[in-house]
This record gives sequence, C-alpha cells and structure tokens, in this order.
Amino acid sequence: MNRLRDPGGCPWDREQTLSTLAPYLLEEAHEVAEAVAADSPTKLCEELGDLLLQIVFMSRIARENGWFDLDDVCNGISEKMVRRHPHVFGDREVEDAAEVIRNWEDIKRDERADEASSSALDGVPAALPGLLKAFRMTEKAAAVGFDWRKPTDVMVKMREEMDELEAELGAAEDAASERARSELGDVLFVMANLARHLGVEPETALQRSNTTFKRRFESMENQARARGVSLRELSLEEQDALWEEAKRLEGNPSATPRSR
Repeated sequence: MNRLRDPGGCPWDREQTLSTLAPYLLEEAHEVAEAVAADSPTKLCEELGDLLLQIVFMSRIARENGWFDLDDVCNGISEKMVRRHPHVFGDREVEDAAEVIRNWEDIKRDERADEASSSALDGVPAALPGLLKAFRMTEKAAAVGFDWRKPTDVMVKMREEMDELEAELGAAEDAASERARSELGDVLFVMANLARHLGVEPETALQRSNTTFKRRFESMENQARARGVSLRELSLEEQDALWEEAKRLEGNPSATPRSR
C-alpha cells in the first residue's frame, strides 16, 4: 500500500479518499458474508484478503492526515478486547455466554460514561440494513433486561402483529396504505427478535433464502426453456410444478427433469 500511495505509485490508488473507499468496504464485507454462506474456505480466504486491503488502505490515508496508522488500529482493538474480556484476561468469573454479553455492554457503557449520549443502543450504526439493525438494537436492549423471556413469547407477539396487519389489509382501501406499511414493519421487527432468540442472525438467514430462491427460480427458467416455453406462458399451477421439480433436482442433481 505504501508503494501504491507514494509518489510514483498507482494513479488510481493515489486519488482515493476515505469517502471513495467506503462503498468498497461495504461491498467487500458483504462478499465475505457470501463466502461464509457458501461454505467455501478458498473463497473466504480471498474475500478476507480483499476486506483487509480496505482496512490497510484507509489506515494509510489516516496516517497521511496525521490521525493514526495501522499499528494504532491493531493496538486499539487489542486493548479493547483485553478490557472487555476480564473473565479471560482478569479475575472476573462468568457462568455463560449470556453473562459475557451483559458484561460487555456494561463495560461499553462505562467507557462512554463521559459522552453526551449514554443510551444502551449506542454503537448500532444508523446505516445498517433494517433487519440487521433491528436485531442489533434488540440485542442491546436485551442486555439491560428489556426482552421476552423465551421464543414462544415472541411467537405470541408475532401472531398478534400478523393479526393487526391482516385487519389493516381488510379495512384499508389501499393495500399499501401507511397503516399497512407500519403494521408490516412491526411484523418484521418482531421477526428479528425471534431470530435473535433462536440464535439466528436474520440478515444472513434471509440472504441464504434469497440464494435458494434465485437458484430454484433459475432452474425453473431452464426447465421451461428446455420445453420450448417461457415462464410467462405457463399458468401458476404449471409454474408451481416447475418449482417443485427444482426442489426435487436439488436433492438429486443428476436426475433428469420430468416432462409436463
């Protein structure tokens, strides 16, 4: 990175700023998550390298501005990990992972005691995707005791929110009314809570489902083409049959698609 940024280095790299790099950082982080979901160690190694490059790149620019350098970044996170793991690096004892999380949030709150804002929700980035943001906010709220006791309690609340959405859809002339949008948002928020209670990170879970849908839908398209038609020409019942066929082929990739 020093060679790339120094005089005589790469013109493109020398033109970059923290603002121009920020989108690449997000993109690389998502590609790391995709590699994890794909269960591909080779791809994960590559994507972690791409992500690390962005961190090194930004640290170099920060050094140029006289703010900090890569050593400061590494030292800072090392000190934070030691400080927030007194049960490992100190003499505090914990019973389980839940207590570790509570201690973590308590230590973070103490670290920010002198800051103007001291909300338990501090530290949740405003730019997070909505589902992940809901997950993280309720995670922090749960650390101070504001939470349902068990997953079945969350299910009760989710059914309640679903009933409210259904009632709104039945009452509203416009299915996309503001009230319907609000009720749907409540449903999604409670679902993020349920995911947390089940130990499932919802954004990753949804991305996996997205990947599954894409794979099966493309299989449907391929099956339709092999029969000389397009999906648009088929009835919903025929499309459903292709969907079921796509699911069957996943269980037996070498199987020959059945004719209609």
